[in-house]
Amino acid sequence: MSDVRHETRVDPTMGTVVHVVGARQKRPNLPSSGCPFCVGGLEAPEPYDVHWFTNRWPAMDGERCEVVLYTSEHDATFFSLGTPGARKVIDLWADRTESLGSRDDVDYVLVFENRGPEVGATIAHPHGQIYAYDHVPNRQSRRLAGGWKPDVDAGPRAVASVEGWSAWVPHAPTFPVALEVAPMDHVGALPDMDDAQRDCLASLLVDIFARLDRLYDQPLPYMMWLNQRPTVTTGYDDAWFNIEIVSPWRSAGVHRFIAAAEIASEEYFNPVIPEDLAARLRDLAG
Repeated sequence: MSDVRHETRVDPTMGTVVHVVGARQKRPNLPSSGCPFCVGGLEAPEPYDVHWFTNRWPAMDGERCEVVLYTSEHDATFFSLGTPGARKVIDLWADRTESLGSRDDVDYVLVFENRGPEVGATIAHPHGQIYAYDHVPNRQSRRLAGGWKPDVDAGPRAVASVEGWSAWVPHAPTFPVALEVAPMDHVGALPDMDDAQRDCLASLLVDIFARLDRLYDQPLPYMMWLNQRPTVTTGYDDAWFNIEIVSPWRSAGVHRFIAAAEIASEEYFNPVIPEDLAARLRDLAG
């Protein structure tokens, strides 16, 4: 049996990057006892508000993978943090982006979260992760090359806004539930945001995540990731910070599986009308 633990390979025809991470096969699916993220647990021995640590089961070598704990409260949700708690998370995201991005071997810092076992989260405690890449990943590179900017004409796809920040359903979403969040004035990355911008982002995220959990009257499994300016020394001055939030649920507890034809063709068939989703979320204001 091969002893390959970490190796990056590129498909010779498609150019797809694949990280072969054999070491992660041995990681536990669930903690054997207790929650490692609660105070006194394996990863959080001391009391904390927010906390980060290097992932014990990294997808890449070189201390490029980190875990971010949003709160010491095991049963909390992102929206239950309130604006002050969410602001602490945003500040930590920004600090880690700046720290990791200052490394010569890091070109892109991706902040993300998987919430719920339906999208692969094995620990329920509120947390996210950060990957620091030595290149700009393909999807982010394509968005940057395409000159992504906020949808200022979302119209019936608009959901909510807070003082210069907006959330809307994309025009052509791949997932049945999908939202984009961004500032209307140009900001490139988390560390660039001033106090007022961070407060507004925190307020909008709390609002959006509360609506998402009201959508089907139960906790919604979701994936979230933050697109921001690469951390290379030059270029990408027009990069526009934005957040994508998606869920595979097309109705309560009903998972929309991506079919073979969709994977094969990279053309997707979404049963949820974006304007209808936006209307429902607008009606779910707290």
